[in-house]
Order: sequence, then structure tokens, then C-alpha cells
Amino acid sequence: MAELKDVVEYLDSALHIDEVDDYPGAWNGLQVECRSPIDAVCVATDACMETIEKTVEAGANLLFVHHGLFWSDPLPLVGRVYRRVRTLIDKDVALYSAHLPLDIHPMYGNNAILARQLDLHIEGRFGRFGDLDGVGVWAVVDRPLNDFVDRVEKVCGAKAKVLRGGPPHVRRVAVVTGGAGSMIEQVHEDGFDTLLTGEGNHHTYHDAMEFGVNVIYAGHYATETFGVKAIGKALTDRFGIEWTFIDHPTGM
Repeated sequence: MAELKDVVEYLDSALHIDEVDDYPGAWNGLQVECRSPIDAVCVATDACMETIEKTVEAGANLLFVHHGLFWSDPLPLVGRVYRRVRTLIDKDVALYSAHLPLDIHPMYGNNAILARQLDLHIEGRFGRFGDLDGVGVWAVVDRPLNDFVDRVEKVCGAKAKVLRGGPPHVRRVAVVTGGAGSMIEQVHEDGFDTLLTGEGNHHTYHDAMEFGVNVIYAGHYATETFGVKAIGKALTDRFGIEWTFIDHPTGM
């Protein structure tokens, strides 16, 4: 077991929570506390009712997620938000969330782990979001696009949607997990021929075609399960806490 404050201090420090700008209103860090020492943790991509209930069923009293409860300020505790928070409090389960701090982390981050799982050698960081520079990573590749897509689908465990706006052979790829379809123009400007991300809007098809960029949409959820699993293992290594991954795919 470990005291909640010790776990939170470790996560805050390891993920540089206070140093990473996120969406306005997004809250990174401890979102709901608990009274008990932490003796088991569940990790999941989303803090939805399903993952909260499964955490309770698993007997864990800490849920670590990538997509937390709070994305605006202030947020009234009514409706489904109230039901989520009430369940956490009634069952004495703490909730910790890390969004962009988890995406960009060089060791535990979704981008870095996905790239490594694809056997890519990361050359540097890519992508600007607000004042934050380097939300993704990039690598040199020498593979036919079809082969690269096959590898992505195997690693992510999901069928990819491919916008074939670029060359049939991948040589420079940018990796930004989640919903980075809006970065296609940045990909073009920075000299990459392929973007690997999770999802994008309808108009990004035309962006890909007109900027001459391949875009691989491998699924928002499917590209963002890596970081939470890495954190689960890190908490075991640090505190001896058992961890469980709650898989609740959205198909998005």
C-alpha cells in the first residue's frame, strides 16, 4: 500500500504536471481524492462511468486515466458528471488524470511508446499546440505505405483509415496520438510525408490531398492506451501497487 499523497507527488513530478500547458479548463493531476491508502490501481483511457464501475468491481481505489472529468471551468456537478463523482466518492476511489503531460512524455507518453512499438527511431519532436511546441514525435522511415499501415494496425489492434494524399513509400512520419488531424498543414510545412494519429474531421481529407500528405487514422482510443499502461507498471515498480488495465474501446 501507499499513501495517496505520495502517489500524487510522484505522478506530479514524473509527468511534469505543472509544466505542461493543456486545453483551457483541462485539469491535470488529482481530480478526486480518497481517504484510504492506495492498495491497487486501475488504468484506463477515459474516466467514463464504465471504467469507474469496473475499478470499483476490481477492488482498486485509484483510477488513473488519460481523459479525465474536467475540461471546462467551472463545471457543475449535475447529471452524468454528478453520477461519476458520486460513485468515486461513495466507493472511496481516487481519480488522477494526465492529458497532454502524458501524450508528450518521452518515457511514459503515448507518442513515444507508439513510435517505439512500431520500431521507429525517434529523431525529434513535432507539432505546435498553443504555446506548447513538440506535442508529437517524428522519425525517418523506409517502408511502403501499405506495409507501414499493416504494422500500425497490428500494434494498435484496430483497423486504420488511410488518406492517401502523399507518396506510396513512407520516408518521414510524424506521430501525434489522439485527434491531431488539424496538424496536416504543419506536417506538410515541416517536410513530412505521413501523419500517424487517431482521428480527424471530414475536411481533413481535402487537407491531405491538397497538401500531399498521407494520413493514417488508427483510432483515437487505439492510439492512446499505451501511456496509461506504462504508468500502471511505473506505479508497481515504485510502490509495489498492483495494477489492471480497463479496456473500454470506443471504436473512435
